Amino acid sequence: MYLRRTTGPRAVHLPDGTVLSLADLPPAATRWVASRKAVVVKAVAHGLIGRDEAITRYGLSEEEFDSWCTAIRDHGVRALRVTTLQQYRQP
Repeated sequence: MYLRRTTGPRAVHLPDGTVLSLADLPPAATRWVASRKAVVVKAVAHGLIGRDEAITRYGLSEEEFDSWCTAIRDHGVRALRVTTLQQYRQP
């Protein structure tokens, strides 16, 4: 088995005791659902991948990624659902 060399950690331990690894990240061309968005935000927040790397890997704008982080911080993972997005936006 070939392991690709990385500069950062291959896995991080989250405060709830779970382990998040590079294998848990969604593929670059993915259909975005709330749970996948949350995994990317957790990976960046806990140092598994850098913010710029996540933005580049997934083709996100800085504004879009920041909105994901803000939604999770203010309202939780449910705020990332497209069907309930309007409920959590400020007027």
